[in-house]
Amino acid sequence: MSTSAKARFAQIVLPRMDEAYRLARWLTGSATDAEDIIQEASLRAYRHIEHFAEGNARAWFLTIVRNSTYSWLRKNRPGTVSFIADLDGYALSALDAGHVLSDVPATPEDVLIAKGEAARLQMAIAALPVHFRETIVLREYHGLSYRDIAEVTAAPIGTVMSRLANGRKHLARWMEEDRRDD
Repeated sequence: MSTSAKARFAQIVLPRMDEAYRLARWLTGSATDAEDIIQEASLRAYRHIEHFAEGNARAWFLTIVRNSTYSWLRKNRPGTVSFIADLDGYALSALDAGHVLSDVPATPEDVLIAKGEAARLQMAIAALPVHFRETIVLREYHGLSYRDIAEVTAAPIGTVMSRLANGRKHLARWMEEDRRDD
């Protein structure tokens, strides 16, 4: 691989590793599996970096991560794919601080309430069908536009919009039912 390819890889892929890891983790529900997938996705990106035409590098790499994730799932979890997240306390706190909570809670009671809500949301997202989950994660956690999500998922923009709307409806319904059960 040429020096310019290494430099392109460092410029295009390396800054997106955390984001790629979060996507793989959301799709698999496992930190360990996500690490394996990111390694494979990085190798794929490295091998094909010279073919990347100047465009949306974020969407290009997240597409590789998504495809690597689904390939890995077909190989390692055939027939019985389970998407239950296995977040440890540290990862849940990082998720809460970075993406789920918009304000820092003021009191210890607020912290507990916010953690409970974040855990409920985490469970609700994990319970969604995969196509809704990936669309919501790409939009809400990664901030991708509809066009970028369409590119990553190889779905028409209208389908992305529909999945996002339906996924949000499922989330709202699940959260409401969960509140009533308490």
